Amino acid sequence: MAPNDASTTGRLPRAFTTPGSSSFVEFLGGYAPHLLPGNRPLPTGEVQAPHGTTIVALTFDGGVVMAGDRRATMGSMIASREIEKVFPADEFSAVGIAGTAGLALELVRLFQLELEHYEKIEGALLSLDGKANRLATMIRGNLGLAMQGLAVVPLFGGYDLDRSIGRIFSYDVTGGRYEEHEHHSVGSGSVFARGSLKKLWRPGLDAGAAVRVAVEALVDAADDDSATGGPDSVRRIWPVVATLTQAGYRRVPEDDLAAVAAAVEHERREAHGAGGGARR
Repeated sequence: MAPNDASTTGRLPRAFTTPGSSSFVEFLGGYAPHLLPGNRPLPTGEVQAPHGTTIVALTFDGGVVMAGDRRATMGSMIASREIEKVFPADEFSAVGIAGTAGLALELVRLFQLELEHYEKIEGALLSLDGKANRLATMIRGNLGLAMQGLAVVPLFGGYDLDRSIGRIFSYDVTGGRYEEHEHHSVGSGSVFARGSLKKLWRPGLDAGAAVRVAVEALVDAADDDSATGGPDSVRRIWPVVATLTQAGYRRVPEDDLAAVAAAVEHERREAHGAGGGARR
């Protein structure tokens, strides 16, 4: 604890009562830098940890859809069938995670806190570009871990209140930020998901059609990538799918996803029976 902390008097330390930055990460870096993920001692040798896999996002008229499968893998094993990889960042944005699961979840919690801290200090929401830039800075702070194989690669999306559209941002492990147009995917199944998104995305999609495209892209990724899990009707495990519109973040209910997954499966079964092979 810092020398000027008034812990012996029962009062809050001075750092908590002194006006400062609207960035919680900057505040934590000044008060207790050892608590930031990027400032911890790096583990030695190879680290085995669960990895999250495929995230997709696409725009539609009035917003953006983000979806993630539910599988985490560790080497050749399935580490979890029910991990969640899409989270609300704040009321109008969401972040999906691929990479080292534990570090990614910690990054999401810290990012949520960063945005909440800004809103409380400034009394206003950060712009969507500002949120994307804050996330890039946080990823850059984890570069040491990434260089040791513990990379976190998020996909960020949200509804831009200033421009009244949905927007998508991708990142590299060094914190590079790139705006994506129409659709994008990250994770081990992203190559297959992007091919599916290219075929199925079209201008003028509504929210329901965009949700179906996202689910189909995850199904296509699961067909060819063993680390991506498709919808599981036996265990009733569905992808996590969220829409971001002027009304804010909305997680698509499981019953709706079950209906979409059943429709996709039915269509493919019919195509398989009619054509003698898989349609896609």
